[in-house]
Amino acid sequence: MKRSTGVMLAVMMFFQYFIWSAWYVTMGTYMKANLDASDVQIGYAFSALAIATMISPFFVGRIADKYFAAQRIIGILHLGGAVLLFFATQITGNTAFIAIILFYSLLYMPTIALTNSVAFAQMDDPGKQFPWIRVFGTVGWIVAGTIVGNLKIEDNAATFYIAAGVSAVLGLYSFFLPNTPPKAAVAGETTGGGIGTEAFVLFKSKPYLVFFIAAILICIPLAFYYGFANPFLNEVGMENAAGKMILGQVSEGVFILAIPFLFNRIGVKNMLLIGMTAWVLRYVCFAFGYTDPGSWMLYAGIILHGVCYDFFFVTGYMYTEKKAGAKIKNAAQGLFTFATYGLGMFIGTWFSGFVAARYQLGKNEHDWQSIWLVPAGITVAVLIYFIFSFREKKEVAATEAV
Repeated sequence: MKRSTGVMLAVMMFFQYFIWSAWYVTMGTYMKANLDASDVQIGYAFSALAIATMISPFFVGRIADKYFAAQRIIGILHLGGAVLLFFATQITGNTAFIAIILFYSLLYMPTIALTNSVAFAQMDDPGKQFPWIRVFGTVGWIVAGTIVGNLKIEDNAATFYIAAGVSAVLGLYSFFLPNTPPKAAVAGETTGGGIGTEAFVLFKSKPYLVFFIAAILICIPLAFYYGFANPFLNEVGMENAAGKMILGQVSEGVFILAIPFLFNRIGVKNMLLIGMTAWVLRYVCFAFGYTDPGSWMLYAGIILHGVCYDFFFVTGYMYTEKKAGAKIKNAAQGLFTFATYGLGMFIGTWFSGFVAARYQLGKNEHDWQSIWLVPAGITVAVLIYFIFSFREKKEVAATEAV
């Protein structure tokens, strides 16, 4: 891959995740401050991305990805997304706001898989090169969080304005990205019905099936962090909570660079176990450190996000890539995304909203210890299941699935 191509892909990733970070992390805080939203309504809003993840592959796989170049689809979707992000700030009711977030998510979520496809298509060695490109997405997330936190705009519409502006920029920029032609134009490759149904052949491998089930279940506790970490930190009195939360992405950026070196050295199972163990520790830290807004346990819980995400999800994408082989790798990645950010997060966002509402003590007061012990317990259960069920070779050999 040429250096100039790598730079273009890095900028693409930076914008892609800057947009997501700018509005998503603080959406719960925004909804409470401006829409007087309940915890259940916040859970509904966060479930919009999960619903979009389950629906959007049908558009990308069956229509767009079959007839249009990936970079052009990215451009159109982000330009449309910019309009919807701006429009979200004009809404005063929770139902209408959630609907707008759902429509926006239907445009945004396909671009995650599409940007990955554009990146992978330009790479000679994705296993080594992709983490170095993807890390710039983490940088974008960090920069957005720093801006939002330092400007102290967590609870107002400025977060959506910033995201809308950058979405428009990425929309225009995308038309200049390296050409990634429709899959139908590539000999021997099909779209597979949008959600990667031909990748079901991977379930013949018991280790992958065990991993796949664990990945869906682990997204339930993940939803608690995405939906309620920022409102939690603000409620317990942490200043510049959004700015502090970028420490999680800093650690993500550090650990993502270590994955290519560890993937074949310590084995897939050990990497996934480290990730899940970190999730337990994170929620325990939140559960017992909430009484002091400056507690080291709160900071530890934030910083552990990098281990939690990288060692499970980034490793999971790489594991899926190797298990699938060349013929069905795109379908396999689509199926993995559908199951995790779609089905798993949908269950998790709804469930987390009801749990938070169950332990609400007042308008701006919760029994946070009880709330955070719920995802901790779920993660322990998934961890035990995974330890006793997953058996895989230390170095995963790519299978030639047919």
